[in-house]
Amino acid sequence: MRRSSSSAMRPVASPVLSWCRAARGSSCAASNSLVRGLRAIQRGEFMRYRRGKWHWLVAIWLAGTATAAGQSEAVRLAQAWRHIAAFVRQQMTDSRTPGLALAITNREGLLHLATFGHADPAARRPVTPETLFQIGSISKSFTAVALLQLHEEGKLKLDEPLVRYWPWFSISSAHPPFTVHHLLTHTAGLPRDRDDIPSSWFTVWALRERVTGAAPDAHWAYSNVGYQVLGYLLETLDGADYATILRRRIFQPLGMHRSEPTITFAARTRMAVGHQTAYDDRPAHRSHPLVPAPWFEYGAGDGSIAATPAELAAYLRMLLNRGAVPGGRILSEESFALLTQRAARARGERWYGYGLEVWEKDGHTWFGHGGAMVGYRAMLLGNLHEGLGVVVMTNGPGAPDRIAEFALECVRAALQSRPLPELPERVPPARVENAADYAGTFTAPDGRQLRLVASGDRLYLLHGGQRIRLERRGRDRFYAHHPDFALFPIVFTRAPAENGSGPVTEVHHGAAWFFNERYTGPRTFAVPAEWNAYEGHYRTANPWLSNFRVLTRKGKLWLVFPSGEEEELVPLAPGLFRVGSEEHSAERLQLDAVVEGRALRANFSGVDFYRTFTP
Repeated sequence: MRRSSSSAMRPVASPVLSWCRAARGSSCAASNSLVRGLRAIQRGEFMRYRRGKWHWLVAIWLAGTATAAGQSEAVRLAQAWRHIAAFVRQQMTDSRTPGLALAITNREGLLHLATFGHADPAARRPVTPETLFQIGSISKSFTAVALLQLHEEGKLKLDEPLVRYWPWFSISSAHPPFTVHHLLTHTAGLPRDRDDIPSSWFTVWALRERVTGAAPDAHWAYSNVGYQVLGYLLETLDGADYATILRRRIFQPLGMHRSEPTITFAARTRMAVGHQTAYDDRPAHRSHPLVPAPWFEYGAGDGSIAATPAELAAYLRMLLNRGAVPGGRILSEESFALLTQRAARARGERWYGYGLEVWEKDGHTWFGHGGAMVGYRAMLLGNLHEGLGVVVMTNGPGAPDRIAEFALECVRAALQSRPLPELPERVPPARVENAADYAGTFTAPDGRQLRLVASGDRLYLLHGGQRIRLERRGRDRFYAHHPDFALFPIVFTRAPAENGSGPVTEVHHGAAWFFNERYTGPRTFAVPAEWNAYEGHYRTANPWLSNFRVLTRKGKLWLVFPSGEEEELVPLAPGLFRVGSEEHSAERLQLDAVVEGRALRANFSGVDFYRTFTP
């Protein structure tokens, strides 16, 4: 006769009994007594067993309660892992991310590790827990941690200028000298990059050719150059090379044995292959194929680490423990406070400490930092109050910050027995809920027209007998998938209003500018004759920023980056411009070598770019 599957027909498999059976083979001497007690209860022999053994029954009940709670938490976490995986796959599809690794940790240990996609799609090599990813600027906090260790050892004073350690150091400045603290907090007034110099001490020497943009501590301006300088200062003070210093001071104590402190050819085959879009001179679009990104060695203090997900999570775990590790400390409490101080307001409500952003959310202190290398993106995020953190690494386009935030919210919800957050709605790029704001006819000073029409939540550009559907790229920014509009975004301007949502009055695309009937400003503009020589497309052999364009619009000269972001060029001297309208900007553009009415060279903060043949 077939047995019924009803639980009433068989003994209930107690989780406590299972626990006791597991414990019986251990050193727990009480486990056999626990098993006998539980069996007595199951046989209905409680009265016989209880004399002298009631305390064991209490222990059994408590163990059962704890086990049930543990199983319930495990179930909730398993649901969270599945939910996170669904979100990751959604984001990878939307961003066309080739491969991704994710690790979640608390203060005690690794909670979850997951890998997705391919480290090398061409070879069908999957991402594994051992795959190395370049983590970019997350490396900055490693540099800061090592310097703080030297500070603890009395070898470094944070409030001293660099000439204390390098008497030969020089930079052009009208302000007091900046200190190590200012470099660590991006408040030294330095330019952002010097990517034509390949991980070389010459970066420090070459600062004598640059100028500071503001007094120390006056403004926050992100500077990779500053952390490159700090990496070389670390070598001076420690006496070893940067890679050796990080291995000895941070990697070895944390068990980061597979990760690499510098990016070298020796480790290349263990790394995921970075990817970028095929076009480097225009805003990216889904129609652009992905190609392997340029690969190069890197060993400077602003972003040279390649890590596995679990080992980067071990570093994050040290931060969640405020510098403590099993058996000792990487940083003292005082140094950790310096690392996570609110030294300078970075963006919005976020502050910058030493290599980390710090902010408050829901009454908790959060910290983190993003990272980007050519073909890679990464994010490190931690909740200091709850002791939870996540790292996300990709080898191509993607949104690791968005994934990290969602993953951590899922874990918090699971541990607090709250419902998991819903998967965010996937908003089509072509959805423009306020499409009517932009509809109308816009006219250029020379009479050319740009016509836009709204149809529900879609916005169309009428051009050459076609209706080109626009895709949103920001609040008032759009992309038109058409060859005539491929090089620049379409950007609208609104009339001033207290709430920032005045009516749309202007639109521009590159140098082309149009206005509608609501525009009341000037319609013609005079520009210096010599500016005509500066307009054009400039290139260099730099994998980070390979090209940009210079153009005039509405009487101003503009520097336009491939992404479509742009900065005003403010004249300082003939051929010399400050990059950006802010007076504290340290970036400069020098245009020279004018031949037959065209500038042939543009020096951007020390990096030479040359006029090229493409528009």
